[in-house]
Amino acid sequence: MADVTSRKASTDVLGNSAWNAAAFAVAVALNLLVLPFVVFRLGVTAFGVAGLVTACVAPALAFSNTLALSTTRELALRLEPSRRDDARRLFATAVMLALATGSSIVILFTLTGAPLARLGFHLSGPSADDLGLAFALASAGWLCQCLSVVFLALFTARQDYRSVALISIISTVVTTCSMVLLIPRWPQASTFLGCQSLGFAASLLLAIGWSRRVIGDWMARPAIDRGALGNLVKLGGWQLAAQGGVLIAAQADRYLLGALLQPQFVGFYTIAQRLEEAVYIGVLKVGEILFPFFSALQKETDDRKADLLFRSSWILNVLAASALGGLTPVAGPLLHLWTGAEVAAEAQRVLVILSIAGILGSSSNVFAFYLLAQGRSSSNALIALLTGVFTLATSAIALPYFGWQAAGWSACIGMIAQMITVVILLRRHFSLTGMWLRLIHFVLMPIGIGIATALALRYGFRSAQLDQALGWWYVGGLYVLVAGIIFVVAVAASQAGPYGAACWRDLRVIAGRFLPIKAI
Repeated sequence: MADVTSRKASTDVLGNSAWNAAAFAVAVALNLLVLPFVVFRLGVTAFGVAGLVTACVAPALAFSNTLALSTTRELALRLEPSRRDDARRLFATAVMLALATGSSIVILFTLTGAPLARLGFHLSGPSADDLGLAFALASAGWLCQCLSVVFLALFTARQDYRSVALISIISTVVTTCSMVLLIPRWPQASTFLGCQSLGFAASLLLAIGWSRRVIGDWMARPAIDRGALGNLVKLGGWQLAAQGGVLIAAQADRYLLGALLQPQFVGFYTIAQRLEEAVYIGVLKVGEILFPFFSALQKETDDRKADLLFRSSWILNVLAASALGGLTPVAGPLLHLWTGAEVAAEAQRVLVILSIAGILGSSSNVFAFYLLAQGRSSSNALIALLTGVFTLATSAIALPYFGWQAAGWSACIGMIAQMITVVILLRRHFSLTGMWLRLIHFVLMPIGIGIATALALRYGFRSAQLDQALGWWYVGGLYVLVAGIIFVVAVAASQAGPYGAACWRDLRVIAGRFLPIKAI
């Protein structure tokens, strides 16, 4: 009976990952298709200004992301029919928090964002004139996103990732279509940000309508309940600090590039970061379903928790090393084909560095989900804050001295600091024999081999003087080939050691779930 339950849980986790991956694949495909069109119509400078406005509004995501995680976790603990009233009070409190706090943040950005951006980033001319509308639209889009995550938490708490995925796909289509229709008519940074806000508004409307139709009995009008507020704040306080550290780490280079250099360099950086983030967030989305899965393991033994934790980490580390490492050898041809020769010349080195940083950062994602699911928000906050401090300090030192060429190195340093912090915290959390062997086999080995293989292949391609002006099919084929090589090398290396059989068994389970043929 226990074996049947375990298999069902494994199937549910894999199915949820498939829905997350499908939604993300659609979003990535549409974003990658429309971005060259946007850059061509707006120009790199206006696109860079839009990136600066997005970076300025990004700190607000610390609140909305924290609210989403806290609401999801608390609702997941109240799924029994007997606790419906408690869940309704919690939902009502979360909606009121989103409305009250979110509206205040929007007013703050609308009134102060443009003047501070002109001063801090030395903007003038038409770009500066458009800042007021750009901040208003960007902050309004964030408010729609903040409200929608509360309604989506109703589905996420039930692990109904199919509904979440469908809403995400439709909102992405709305964003893409609006860009194609509106940007040629009004080629400004504010138009680009307004189109993104339309997508967030569509997501909010869909989330409200869908949740009312499917689980309307679990919803309630906005109101504050002290008990529910205390539960949300208890988890959210530390998580807010954690999200703040993550956002500092993600935006540090963009802030300093905007302050020290011209907006077009922010545009180059944003293009490279968009491509790397598309792959990185894809891996993150696949692993995101582990949060409610780990939340259900509260009563398991430490040995069982550690086994599932490290095995999940190995799978996502191999996936991240393959997907992100595949960008490294083809960075130049891919950017040349995607956005043109000028962007490829300036941004390919940054894309390589950011891809390496993404591989390093992926090593900590599963552990972050586990710590959060176990209610250890203070540990996540410490990880994020130390990552942000090291990232910001490196950017502040390197960019003034080395300029544009140093962009991206701070992300690598921050991710290394993050890895070290996670290892120390895990060592304190689990008192298990063979802990270091597990860390080496499941974490350090796949990412180390992935990075080394990717850099070796990049050197080989450069030695072969690979032509920059290649066709889409050729570049796509090279990416798939490189990712496949990294995957095979990482899996082969993982067969050595005492955990090789467990790694192979997990691969067979995944292959049997998704491949049309029976796994060997």
